[in-house]
Amino acid sequence: MNESEAYDAFTRGHELLRSRDFHQAAVALERARTLEPDKASVREALGRAYMGCRDFDRARDEFAAAVALGPTDGYAHFGLAKALERLGDRRLAERHFMLARCFQLGLG
Repeated sequence: MNESEAYDAFTRGHELLRSRDFHQAAVALERARTLEPDKASVREALGRAYMGCRDFDRARDEFAAAVALGPTDGYAHFGLAKALERLGDRRLAERHFMLARCFQLGLG
């Protein structure tokens, strides 16, 4: 595994997210995920890219992976909640919105 290559792909993906080029961001971040599948930051960023692409199923999966890797990451819970909400699972979405609020406030 080449950490430098993963970092470069992650950095490029973030640049593309900032410029709102979600499809190309997803391509770069998928490469980073292949190289570093256990990095919550990569999974979270890829979830953001998929949300921008309106691919809510894949966004849900990436945010769920980020939550599994970092259970107290409020932003990962928020992203998962947004993806679940878009997929129509309001009950589970509300649970993750609540967790996101708790972790954001330092209550978790």
